[in-house]
Amino acid sequence: MRTTEYDAVVVGAGPNGLAAAIVLQQQGLKVLLLEAKDTVGGGMRSAELTLPGFVHDICSAVHPLALGSPFFRQVNLAQYGLEFIDPPVLAAHPLDDGTAGALYRSIDETAAGLGADEAAYKDLFGAMYEYWPLIIKDVLGPFPIPSHPVQMARFGLTALRSAEAVVKRFKTTQARALWAGITAHSMLPLSAATTAAVGCVLSLAGHHYGWPIPKGGSQSIADALAACFLALGGKIETGVQVKNLDQLPSSKTVLFDLSPKQIVAIAGHKFSSFYKSQLDRFQYGMGVFKIDWALDGPIPFTADACRKAGTVHLGNTFEEVAASEYAISKGHHPEKPFVLLAQQSLFDTGRVPEGKQAVWAYCHVPNGSEKDMTNAIEAQVERFAPGFRDRILHKHVMNAAQMQAYNPNYIGGDINGGRLDITQLFTRPALRMSPYRTSAKGIYICSASTPPGGGVHGLCGYHAAKRALKDVFHISI
Repeated sequence: MRTTEYDAVVVGAGPNGLAAAIVLQQQGLKVLLLEAKDTVGGGMRSAELTLPGFVHDICSAVHPLALGSPFFRQVNLAQYGLEFIDPPVLAAHPLDDGTAGALYRSIDETAAGLGADEAAYKDLFGAMYEYWPLIIKDVLGPFPIPSHPVQMARFGLTALRSAEAVVKRFKTTQARALWAGITAHSMLPLSAATTAAVGCVLSLAGHHYGWPIPKGGSQSIADALAACFLALGGKIETGVQVKNLDQLPSSKTVLFDLSPKQIVAIAGHKFSSFYKSQLDRFQYGMGVFKIDWALDGPIPFTADACRKAGTVHLGNTFEEVAASEYAISKGHHPEKPFVLLAQQSLFDTGRVPEGKQAVWAYCHVPNGSEKDMTNAIEAQVERFAPGFRDRILHKHVMNAAQMQAYNPNYIGGDINGGRLDITQLFTRPALRMSPYRTSAKGIYICSASTPPGGGVHGLCGYHAAKRALKDVFHISI
């Protein structure tokens, strides 16, 4: 047992644990960051998963919310070597007829590519684009008293609806498909309320900041955050598996970048029975089945936009994607799953040997699934890129259960930290005045199971640290 005293201990060095540790350390506190694995990163890790010289992102790959995050915007990670790369096409969604819907940095360019839906796309996002900087802090935080209530209400009129309801404004197959792929990041049936919010947030993030790729792999984000924390005077210990509170040194506060299930196992005896029951009832969402490929050249997509895109959504029409996501929500494995694919090495060529490619993809599956979806995913890629299979040199797969084994925060393979439906959007992981406070004094949750949820933005840790600073140290920032 350690005897050194700290002002704060943060357990878990994913993006949110690192963010929380940095925010606390910036205020001159003495902070210890503990990580169970041998390296920091959580969902931001990269490794040679297939063949030597092929660097793959194990979890997160493309980061739409990083550059616009209020946390990332107040830390200068470029000085610690972090560099982002912007693909010319942010995301593309191919169709069976060889065309594709495409998301560009420019609203005008995106709209122009949607033909008869040009005006409809501008109508949907034009005004939102203008007021998005005013409301981003409120949207990507705990349920607030909005600082700009009129704009927040306007946003909510669209965002709180289902993707299925909003898609009715589009007529072209390309626009409808593009909307399907972006909203399906919600990991919910597209008929569910708030799925439009995911589409709005990710699209607006793209139009303002892009969907960037970190040079060298997602591990470079973790390394830069860790370097920032250490430069501020913080301390990191890796290889420390926290199983109970007695393992921790004495401190004034503890913040957990862990799932509610893990936190209950560690500190549940400190919680009120009501609060513990809320954590026990917390709902986890769909899992993922992931493949990394080493390829002997780029994916031969038929649609030109897909050959220039950092992210490609595979699933054909809105109706087909919606049917796939609905089937998964009912516990089924669709024959033609919606696939999210990233081709980082097209633009970050240092990740692979000359002329080769490292490609990342996953599909959604029922939570905890152990089913092998390799053939189904590869068939979807081949469908829109004939000859793809001929370019496979090696592959690495992880089912939903293996995702959890790799990262215990991914309960049942849920990479979002819990279901992001209307019942858990702002009340995750429990209904409280502050979702980051637990019922035990001095213990806070800073993981993706708190608002605003999954993604590499650091905001769960940022908001939790601000809450702890105010409650414990009487510091408001």
